[in-house]
Amino acid sequence: MPEKAPAKVTRFADLSFTPRFEYGEMAQVTEVTSNTMGTRLGSGFGRFTNAKIPWTVQYDEVLLVLEGSLTVRTKEGDLTAGPKDTIWLPTGTELTYAAESALVFYAIEPSNWAEES
Repeated sequence: MPEKAPAKVTRFADLSFTPRFEYGEMAQVTEVTSNTMGTRLGSGFGRFTNAKIPWTVQYDEVLLVLEGSLTVRTKEGDLTAGPKDTIWLPTGTELTYAAESALVFYAIEPSNWAEES
């Protein structure tokens, strides 16, 4: 892992969102922290638009809804969060992210989950 980056401010207005995997029309993300900064904590923002995205979480994740509403459908039931609400998702959770329109902040650990799989 690289040397730990120094403390910094990230301005939302300076961020650039990019399509996420094959669901680019439904989800765009922008990274704030990652293993490239010498940390195991990954974080960033995600925009969901008319989204129905199946996934199995490969990391511990916390989602903070900033705008709109996000539903995470799991085997145990639906978890729906609005502005200022959070959703906790442990590693291995099988789910579907669903939202008409939502802006979320996410934090994951480990940030390099794809390399560890």
